[in-house]
Amino acid sequence: MPAVVKIPTPLRGFSGGRAAVPLDGQTVSRLLDALLADSPGLRPHLLGEDGRLRNFVNVFVNGDDVRALEGLDTPVRDGDEVTIVPAIAGGTDLSNEEIARYSRHLIMPEVTIEGQRRLKEGSALLVGAGGLGSPAALYLAAAGVGRIGIVDFDVVDESNLQRQIVHDTSWVGKPKLESARSRLSALNPHIEIETYDAALTRDNALVIMQDYDVVVDGTDNFQTRYLTNDACFFLKKPNVYGSIFRFEGQASVFWPGKGPCYRCLYPEPPPPGLVPSCAEGGVLGILPGVIGGIQATEALKILMGIGEPLMGRLLLYDALTMSFKQLRLRRNPECPLCGESPTIHELQDYIAFCGVEDAEVLKGVEEITATELKQRLDAGDDIDMVDVREPHEWAICRIDGARSVPLTDLDERLHEFDSSRTYVMQCKVGVRSAMAIGQLRQAGFRRLLNLRGGLTAWAREVDPSMPTY
Repeated sequence: MPAVVKIPTPLRGFSGGRAAVPLDGQTVSRLLDALLADSPGLRPHLLGEDGRLRNFVNVFVNGDDVRALEGLDTPVRDGDEVTIVPAIAGGTDLSNEEIARYSRHLIMPEVTIEGQRRLKEGSALLVGAGGLGSPAALYLAAAGVGRIGIVDFDVVDESNLQRQIVHDTSWVGKPKLESARSRLSALNPHIEIETYDAALTRDNALVIMQDYDVVVDGTDNFQTRYLTNDACFFLKKPNVYGSIFRFEGQASVFWPGKGPCYRCLYPEPPPPGLVPSCAEGGVLGILPGVIGGIQATEALKILMGIGEPLMGRLLLYDALTMSFKQLRLRRNPECPLCGESPTIHELQDYIAFCGVEDAEVLKGVEEITATELKQRLDAGDDIDMVDVREPHEWAICRIDGARSVPLTDLDERLHEFDSSRTYVMQCKVGVRSAMAIGQLRQAGFRRLLNLRGGLTAWAREVDPSMPTY
């Protein structure tokens, strides 16, 4: 196939409206001759009176500036892509290197140099450098968003690497912020990375967010999600929302004054412990790539001012059926934040509103540490251990001597329990086992202990050879 010459938007009126013209030519010079023979109206825009290429016109072959190659004598082969990039009215602060890097953007009529300049002048704040934040950060950086902020205070764990693709094995045990900064800077040295080593709180949210154009919500807990929503509302910032669990994801854009907010969709969080976290319930590793990619797409559209953002729409994705569904959202006139008679006028106590670390579930539950349990077992104490995880989790690891009674089957298997016995309930991190204790208490059982921190704590404190997940 012949080489293809990409015509920039401002000059397409002189090429019959065509964005790309297939032509034959062994060098850039001969290809330009063929182009001008095909579209003579382009001549004064590309060549000066002396017949030379004008100084404000750049030519790239497959993304490489011909001036860094062999000039107009640069060879052109069949299938090569030759891009013409002239300066436009108003100018641009893109360097030649950036023009080469973003050339696939610049030749799109919806983007052009002006759109790329907006990205370079724009800024995005990522709340979280985890599953959603990883792909979103990579694509925002690759696209050329000039300033990217990241809020996180966690370290890279080996279990993160199944989905948090901005990190790699060499960063295990080290701060996610430093890992993300290193990866993004290597991906695109033309952008600025700012990091905030802290949890987002009511005390710092407004200060951190105020200097960014768009906020990308990559949080993994309800406290920070409601905080992000409210802070964006008070600052009038678009909030690009995403959430994931197992095989399903959600995405939307909450933009104050232009559509509903997160509280319109979910006026209150679920009770602590009712909705398991990804650590408890799992998540398909590629799922955050899909939802995080959608979030990055929405952020880019907002920064460039193009397309139709997901305002007033909730996008649902099911990886198992490979299906997308859109639901219409409306602003709730009774919303306490953005409704007709708002009652929220400042950031709230989100720990009290949502609960923290499943405090309500664990409230009043007597616990035993992994070390204490090991000591009692070694001493020969008569203790029954009951593991309430699902069978597929039981197959991964277990404590010798425990028996499996999944939480979902507990009500049907109460007859297997003896009120005169002492039971140590256990799960992965101690939340589901605490819920099991609540059910057993209602059934009249009293001699119940919860393994604090679950099997994760057992592996850390007692048996490091136990697999963790």
